[in-house]
Amino acid sequence: MAEKQQPRRRDAAGTRQALLDAATALFAERGFARTTVRDIADRAGANQALIFRYFGSKAAVFEAVAAREGRAQLDTTPLEKLLDTTLRSMLRDEPGQRRDHTLVTFLRSLGSEGPAATIAEQLGADYAGALATLTDAPDATLRAQLVLAWLVGIGLVRDVSRMEPLAGADTDEICALFLTAARTLLERTE
Repeated sequence: MAEKQQPRRRDAAGTRQALLDAATALFAERGFARTTVRDIADRAGANQALIFRYFGSKAAVFEAVAAREGRAQLDTTPLEKLLDTTLRSMLRDEPGQRRDHTLVTFLRSLGSEGPAATIAEQLGADYAGALATLTDAPDATLRAQLVLAWLVGIGLVRDVSRMEPLAGADTDEICALFLTAARTLLERTE
């Protein structure tokens, strides 16, 4: 007689986490517009109806991803270390370490319309606002946005277009060059 299998235990928190992990990877790879709910569910090994149960919409999944990745970093990183921490997390290349694709996701999703674009704009504004506090220059917001654009560009060139020598450059070397230049833009004038 065959042994009766126990019903599989449902794990809402685990499924929600798997959906967020899948969405994070897919939004980074494809952007908001080219990622479907079905793609997210398939990658997570879950039923797509669960996305609507746990989040309500694809835009809400995007918001949850942005909140988890970008906002957590903003909330937990001292401002003077924000650029270094953000850049290093984007460039991470050690085995077993996950790269943070929040800013690349942000850039890829800006061209879309609707709630995702609003969320992406707010995340960009939050990063730029945090960076602007590092300088007392009258054009602090412009300086912060220039640094943010450069930071996002590094992520795109390294991970998306894979242009050399940046794609293969050492993380410490990239950080040293970038942070020296960024600090010049964001220095205090007092």
